[in-house]
Amino acid sequence: MLRSPLPGGAAARLRRWGRQLSQIEAWQQQYGQQADDALRKVSLSLRYRAKSGEPLEVLLPEAFALVREAGQRTLGLCHYDVQILGGIAMHHRCIAEMQTGEGKTLTATLPLYLAALRGKGAHLATANDYLARRDAEWMAPLYRFLGFDVGVVEAQMPRPQRYRAYRCDITYGTAKEFGFDFLRDRLLLRKGEDDRSEMFGALTGESTSGGGDQTVQREPFFALVDEADSILIDEARTPLIISAAPGEEHRTAVHCYQWASTLADRFVEDEHYDYDHEQRSITLEAQGRRLVRELPKPEAMSDVAMYDIYEYVERAIKVSREFVLDRHYVVKDDEVVIVDEFTGRLAEGRKWRAGIHQAVEAREGVEITADTNQAARITIQDYFLRYERLAGMTGTVASSAREFKSIYSMPYVPVPTNRPPVRQRLHDRVFSNSEHKLGAIVTETIEMYRAGRPVLIGTRSIDKSEILSAMFDQAGIPHHILNANNIEKEASIVAQAGRRGSVTIATNMAGRGTDIILGGNAETMAWAELQQDYRSRLDVPSQVWEERVQQIELREAMHEDGSRVRAAGGLFVICTEVHDASRIDRQLIGRCGRQGDVGAYRQYLALDDDILQHGLGPKRAQRYLQMGGDEARAFDRLAPLFRQAQRRVERQHFRQRRALMYHEKERKKVQKQMGQDPYLDTPGG
Repeated sequence: MLRSPLPGGAAARLRRWGRQLSQIEAWQQQYGQQADDALRKVSLSLRYRAKSGEPLEVLLPEAFALVREAGQRTLGLCHYDVQILGGIAMHHRCIAEMQTGEGKTLTATLPLYLAALRGKGAHLATANDYLARRDAEWMAPLYRFLGFDVGVVEAQMPRPQRYRAYRCDITYGTAKEFGFDFLRDRLLLRKGEDDRSEMFGALTGESTSGGGDQTVQREPFFALVDEADSILIDEARTPLIISAAPGEEHRTAVHCYQWASTLADRFVEDEHYDYDHEQRSITLEAQGRRLVRELPKPEAMSDVAMYDIYEYVERAIKVSREFVLDRHYVVKDDEVVIVDEFTGRLAEGRKWRAGIHQAVEAREGVEITADTNQAARITIQDYFLRYERLAGMTGTVASSAREFKSIYSMPYVPVPTNRPPVRQRLHDRVFSNSEHKLGAIVTETIEMYRAGRPVLIGTRSIDKSEILSAMFDQAGIPHHILNANNIEKEASIVAQAGRRGSVTIATNMAGRGTDIILGGNAETMAWAELQQDYRSRLDVPSQVWEERVQQIELREAMHEDGSRVRAAGGLFVICTEVHDASRIDRQLIGRCGRQGDVGAYRQYLALDDDILQHGLGPKRAQRYLQMGGDEARAFDRLAPLFRQAQRRVERQHFRQRRALMYHEKERKKVQKQMGQDPYLDTPGG
């Protein structure tokens, strides 16, 4: 089973856990001969034994076998042996590295069910609401078959519904919502102590009536983090913050933001300000401060200290340099909404700190929200380390294994693939600038399209996906575009992305949690229909059978289409740029060559890509850009340069996470010494 050398003690762990496979197989054969009602009684018996104190390790073979049998009966899906190994790894508080397409969603049911037997609740944290709702609904028939209820926590959900979701045996939700609910509960407990009901309502924007006056979460017991590298590593650089109500100074601040925004373009780098490319910070020089003092200001700013005005100008310059519409944010319903750089999705409810969000709002001419103090704050690291048991799963963890071990005390275990991967890597292409690079991408895509091969093109941002889309329109190539501007079409676009001749342009949204099946996803849709009427399948109306026949016909057509796609070479993935983290690149690459399917990918690069500036610095990046000139020829020999820049950016981000963790640790220590709550008594942000 183990086809390649494994790091550290991972091979020994897998061999030890592999001995349990025969036990699980034996229990499943026994369960396979029993009726549905009998299996539910077995599940109830396991729950009683777990609550009575019997170790979960002892119950594991029976529990996993029961879940395996339930999956086969309700979903038509049977856990592979490698998925069983992944489930065992997660039960033992490890990060299970399972390659994309190996079925992490189904694997998660094993440790979640086992932990939920204790009756203390088991949480699965995902990257976004879409995946939380999708996975919960997909796996719900399995859990309910075994007598367990499933809840989902989503953004904008009222507190009474959250309360019920957390009281379920198994709860799906985003890491962000779990963390914010912890902070809201903390504020509610403070409110109970101080009897500040009105303050709590103002802070959370919610009424405390109708079940909202009690905490929603239970004591943290077990958390399984999906896409653990994204949530526990990438998102760990930004703490979760609930803001306090704005004060009287907000109106003055609005004038300052608007004034600075209109003047940002008048300041010149190296003349008026210095720009630190590694820290990405702006500092006004003497000539810049003189210009600020000389510029006319509105009467409303007469009482603002000059030092504060300097900061408003520095923020405005930073925003004008670094923040790009349809790349870092979108304007939706007259509101600035952040685009998550790691997932490509809209980060509803999140705001940049230290006045940056307000500076962006001033630039876009929308209503400027209050730049407020912090009422409650917690980091991702702090939140998940509160759980008694913590585990994770992802397809890309090797490069962050040391960080997982040192911060979360979680070793990583690379789980073997069910079938040998046959993904083909084509050599990287490097061009002098983005214009030539995009032209080459369009040319190769047209070749694939004419050959009937599906193509998935990954971009770093919304604006770049729109540029490529316009080029395909001009070339007359039908295509779909998937980004944060059309998230409502995500399921239908992904379902068809593996069909013959399909061309899909996508941001990082298509890099995680999506399953592109060659020929289309009709089989998945058919099983979704199956599980809906599972309990009543003995008495199915004729209309349902007619719909089933139509689905079977569609599935057969797509199966034939899938065979033709495989013959053409499978899904072809084009990466248009290197990301700040190599793991994001591997997530996109992992869309092809899944479960033994054929597939290939190619990386396209240009000498004006952002990664070179961020990783090598502006002077060195400029030298390479000048070397390329405007020639259409390729500079493929420079491809290693981009990996070097990427590694430097990864190290920068690692230092930022370590600094944040150290700062939070010291802050909490001081506040505890002063008798303060480290999550609520926080300094202004």
